[in-house]
Amino acid sequence: MARDTSDTTPLTTRAELIAWFAEGEKPRDQFAIGTEHEKIPFYRESRGPVPYAGEHGIRALLEDLARETGWEPIVDTGNIIGLAGAEGGAISIEPGGQFELSGAPLPDVHATARELQMHLDAAARAAEPHGIGFLTLGMSPKWTREETPVMPKSRYRIMAGYMPKVGTLGLDMMLRTATVQVNVDFCSEADMARKMRASLALQPVATALFANSPFTDGRPNGFLSRRSEIWRDTDGDRTGMLPEAFQPGFGYETYVDWLLDMPMYFVKRGDTYHDVSGASFRDLMAGKLPQLPGEYATVSDWANHASTAFPEVRLKRFLEMRGSDVGGPAMIAAQAAFWTGLLYDEGALDAALDLAKGWSEAEREAVRATVPRLGLATPVAGRSLGQVAAEALAIARSGLQARARRDAAGRDETAYLQPLEAIVAAGRTHAEDRLADYEGAWRRSVAPAFETCVF
Repeated sequence: MARDTSDTTPLTTRAELIAWFAEGEKPRDQFAIGTEHEKIPFYRESRGPVPYAGEHGIRALLEDLARETGWEPIVDTGNIIGLAGAEGGAISIEPGGQFELSGAPLPDVHATARELQMHLDAAARAAEPHGIGFLTLGMSPKWTREETPVMPKSRYRIMAGYMPKVGTLGLDMMLRTATVQVNVDFCSEADMARKMRASLALQPVATALFANSPFTDGRPNGFLSRRSEIWRDTDGDRTGMLPEAFQPGFGYETYVDWLLDMPMYFVKRGDTYHDVSGASFRDLMAGKLPQLPGEYATVSDWANHASTAFPEVRLKRFLEMRGSDVGGPAMIAAQAAFWTGLLYDEGALDAALDLAKGWSEAEREAVRATVPRLGLATPVAGRSLGQVAAEALAIARSGLQARARRDAAGRDETAYLQPLEAIVAAGRTHAEDRLADYEGAWRRSVAPAFETCVF
């Protein structure tokens, strides 16, 4: 997230919190796709991490990228921490220096693929004089947590102080992981609920297909998606499979109540982030927050609080798919195609819901717990997740065919699914390919990843 919301309109009732989500509804003909991805920067010569300060640090890279793109700098306490584009896109830095592109809302996967390539080209031009490259892995493969630089962003300081109180791996999540996410729209509360259920149930399928974080501290870590496993011990109050979404009557109200039960991180007033970690949003609404007595909740506070929830699928004024490791450009576009195909055609959405409708809460939780280690081999309801993935991809393909969005060459969006279909056909994730490299051509070293696994 590049920039916190700024809206001082007071919020005094629970109904207003519910209405904030409902205001995200869009007509079907205005549905868009927003694609976000993080990538870990490194110095090509030393294969070391990139600090914020210095002639060739993250700050200098952001300043050069601002000149390259014409995007507006975003500043936090005097430090440039991101860039904002005129069309709704943004660049931000994650706590360990991960570079994130939050793409603009775009009409189809063709457009998001073009946006991605334009960004990668601009980032490469800005990074080249600094000797900086970017990894296509879901976790930094070599540096320890202590070796990883920390970016000077106010909300991250608050999160870093709170994370060790609620889990053992939150700092690893912040500093050493990289993900790809897709944001999709909904037209009504019922449409949101259907998409939430389908995408939550099938999020482990995406985790398996995109598994790409098998190394930590210079060696195999025992997982195909260590990034996904890290989220299981980050903060149980704000992560997970959101079982509430599968209860009868799930809608905005249920999600609001879940958020109200979730402890806060911060309250922003002006340019200052006030640490209220562990506090209740209900107290803020009542003006009884112990850390800020007499302060009352605003729309900005609610939007910022919603942005600090991290379930496998997050509701804001859109739905955000959160289960996947980042990969190369083709995999980033494939992520957009996968969820667009499953969720933006009614027939495909029906089929996606049917695919997982027999799974119990216990089965969904077991799949989520197992998939980081076993990937496509994860068992579910008497089948392998690889078999489910094959069916999910066929459904996504049919959904994209029904959309019939074509590029200038007449190709529809199904072409972007090919990397995923190849993974299912081979029965091997990218993580397993990299582990084979490690045992073979890489001679049990992760150093070649800094040449092989790069944008």
